[in-house]
Amino acid sequence: MFVGIYNYTVIITYLSLVSAGLGMFFASRGQFKAALFCLLLSGLCDMIDGPVARTRKRNDTEKKFGIQIDSLCDCISFGIQPAVLVYFIACGYGEGSEALQIIALCVGLAFALCAVIRLAYFNVTEEERQEKEGAKKRTGYQGLPVTNSALIIPALYNARYFTDGKVFAIIMTVGLGIIAFLYVFNFKMFKLHGKKLIPVGIIGVLILVGCFLTP
Repeated sequence: MFVGIYNYTVIITYLSLVSAGLGMFFASRGQFKAALFCLLLSGLCDMIDGPVARTRKRNDTEKKFGIQIDSLCDCISFGIQPAVLVYFIACGYGEGSEALQIIALCVGLAFALCAVIRLAYFNVTEEERQEKEGAKKRTGYQGLPVTNSALIIPALYNARYFTDGKVFAIIMTVGLGIIAFLYVFNFKMFKLHGKKLIPVGIIGVLILVGCFLTP
């Protein structure tokens, strides 16, 4: 009846995008803690959507659709959402500095572009890898995976413990720029699987608690 796939193997991926949309809405209203929660929720959805999808036997169309929808949602969740969040933080804490707002806008656009480039490159190289190695699990990445922004951006927000105002806005903007650079910088990063992801989840909870405790 409808174009697309709607079984439980992709619903969590869809939820990641919905969470990103809510996060950008909250950011535009200056509700940064709620926006950070949505960013972390998008990261959680991305962390578990793969294992959930593999619990169901899928045909080739479903597998290919899953790969495509995952990248498209990642583009919004971890390419656009963090850029929008940091831009509004710069507007809110930049003490009326138009120059800082323009810089945050430019950095945000560069961040989104780097995320799209990285996702496209990953898709191509992953397809080539699977043709050579089959279903063997990937052990590492080239560059920083875009999903890492779901932890790094909230962690940077905890700089509010030590600074405020324009300095805080600058820290967030510079941090976003560094993440963008790491998206496309060619270095090797290992991939965590299974139970090794548990510490990542714990760190995420601690970062979230820190964000909400920040005045």
